[in-house]
Amino acid sequence: MKTYRRQIREKILQALYTLELRETDIDSAAGWLLTPEILGDPNAMKFFNLLLGNIKEHMEEIDRYIAAHTFNWDMSRIAIIDKNILRMAMAELLYCDDIPPKVSINEAIEIAKKFSSTDKSSKFVNGILDAIFNALKEEGKINKNGRGLIDHTPPRAVKTDAKS
Repeated sequence: MKTYRRQIREKILQALYTLELRETDIDSAAGWLLTPEILGDPNAMKFFNLLLGNIKEHMEEIDRYIAAHTFNWDMSRIAIIDKNILRMAMAELLYCDDIPPKVSINEAIEIAKKFSSTDKSSKFVNGILDAIFNALKEEGKINKNGRGLIDHTPPRAVKTDAKS
């Protein structure tokens, strides 16, 4: 079974962009972007609905995190594409327990490279997400579970000398 997560992220980004430019609702902005492959895959649709739903439901909270970490940048001055990439990655970091933070951040960087208008956008997205992730980690607000989802160093085995 093929996973469509990158494609879904790109479709959601396009929907969020449409929402900024037109008088429409998010569901209408997103609905026409779905491909038959995504529509026909229940796991893909589950991910699409989860991610889009979390962005819609928590946009104010997500925007507060972004605003708090974009020093000297008013939210209205951040490029629309970059702002929406940040929103999408933040929704994954905060509300998608099964996605490793590094995956969310790396996907955001790659999407910024593809869709943003400047080469600096991917570095901007990386810097902001890294700062927010570190703050969230310190505050204990990253609740990821499952293999490979939390950065931690396993305890080292203590070597004992057989002669002791």
